[in-house]
Formats: sequence, C-alpha cells, structure tokens
Amino acid sequence: MAWICFPIARTAGRCSCECPFPKSSNAWDEPDMVVAILGPTASGKSQLGLALADRLGGEILCCDSMQVYRGMDIGTGKPTSAEQRQCPHHLLDLVDPDEPFHAATWARQARQAIQDIQARGHLPIIVGGTGLYFRALRYGLFQAPPSDPAIRARHKAEAQALGVAALHQRLKGIDPEAAARILPGDLLRISRALEVFEQTGVPISELRKRAAEPSLPWPLFVIVLDYPMVELRPRIHRRVDEMMAAGFLDEVERLRKAGFGTLRAMAALGYRQLGAHLDGGLSLEEAVLETKTATCAYARRQRT
Repeated sequence: MAWICFPIARTAGRCSCECPFPKSSNAWDEPDMVVAILGPTASGKSQLGLALADRLGGEILCCDSMQVYRGMDIGTGKPTSAEQRQCPHHLLDLVDPDEPFHAATWARQARQAIQDIQARGHLPIIVGGTGLYFRALRYGLFQAPPSDPAIRARHKAEAQALGVAALHQRLKGIDPEAAARILPGDLLRISRALEVFEQTGVPISELRKRAAEPSLPWPLFVIVLDYPMVELRPRIHRRVDEMMAAGFLDEVERLRKAGFGTLRAMAALGYRQLGAHLDGGLSLEEAVLETKTATCAYARRQRT
C-alpha cells in the first residue's frame, strides 16, 4: 500500500503517520491545522482516522455522501457506536433518505464543525472517500445556472429513443474532460453537463476550473491511502461479507418497509443489489457478488 502525504499551505512536509515522511510532530504543530485522510473504499481510512484522533487529540468529520442519511448504517460503513464513543464524529445522520442533501450543504456544515472543533482545542480530521464533498469544502462550488426542466425532459426523451450512451458520446464531443469523469450510463450527470453547456456555451469542466480557488482559511495536511487494486479487491470482498454478517440485508428490508425503497439514496452500492434480491430479481449470492463487483469498480474510479 502507498501512503501519499500532501502538505498543503504552510506545513513543513513532515508527518507522524506510517508514510515515508520523517517521523516528526512538526507538521501537526501548525496553528489551526486541518488533516484529511482520503482514499478508496476499504482502504483503512476510518482506522487511521481513529488512531490519529487518539494520538493527536482529534475529532473526526465524516466526508461521505451516504453516511449523512439516517438508517443507512451498515451498507455505508458508518462508524459503529463503539467507534463513535471512542472519538467524537461529526456530519453523520444529518437527514432522512427522502430529504435532499447536497455537497454545498455538507461543506457549509463542515466549515462550521471545523471552527467548533478548533475552538475546543482539538484537531479536525476529515475522513472519507466522497471526492465531490471534499472538493466543495476545499475549493467551493462554482455557481452553475439553475436546472431547466424542459432541457432535462428533452434529454430524458432522447435517452429513451437513442440510449444514454448516445448522450454521453455527444458530451464527449463538447467536453471530453467531463465525459471522462462520468460513467456512460449516468444519465443524471450527463444531462446536467449537457444542460450547463446549452445554457452557457461553456463546458462544465471549464466553469469548474474558473471557480477553483482555495477557500479553506486553514492549513491542510492531506493523507491519501492508495492500495493497488490487486490488494484492495480482497479487502472489499471481506468488507462486503462483514456487512452481510452484520445484518445489511435486514437494514435494506427495513428501509424499504419504511417507504424509502424507490429513492435515489437506495441506489447506492449494495442497497440496489440487495433491493433487487428482495424483489426476486437476484439470488442472495448473486446480489452479494454484484455488490462486490460494483464496489471494486467504484474503488477503481476513486483512485483516479
């Protein structure tokens, strides 16, 4: 496994974790330091976060777009009750699965949490794998034009007639950078990128670059955990097996009985596959296997 530490702002480039950086506490002595531990799923971010919090007097901010939802605990890898007693955790269980929640909202709450943690004399430690949320915190989000229902409806009709891949190909011709970051089957994000271009005449990737100015007022020290996929894949498989043993299927069934089954949040990794099993479309073995495969594919994208 590679440990990659990025001293950002005024840090001296020295680290006290297990990376190749010299063992020193100097980097942590920077006033108002904020630490971020990033990396793909199942890379050990949470364990490292807890270890650093214990060693350095820190509190953890969870940077995960699914852990904000109440009741979605096992499948999102949410810190256990014991882990939350071991160290204060923030930005968990903020909304129900049927409530809208956005990266800008998370970033705003994260900034306030960082200020509160620092006021207590503790070290804020951001832990997670949702890159959009971290970028929203570090850089802010560009001001895109509001969604146009007519454009969205037209894209949806075109996708039904021509296939989503045709819209992705169109986006590739307009904005290759955005197309490379969006899966060919992700109609929602493809439509949004096309919509912004149709409204502004400027590719969405270019608008993001124009707005990409650091907004964090604190020095930031980033640790990236980067396993090769040959090592990460068995870790992911073990993690899915552990989730199943912990009652993941029961959690999905409970959420569906509560009326959340058709929501976008329930299309998250594992929830969609186990939902298909509960609908009779997959055997449990097939659902677990598909969850492992989809999670590995997601981890591969997180590493790029």
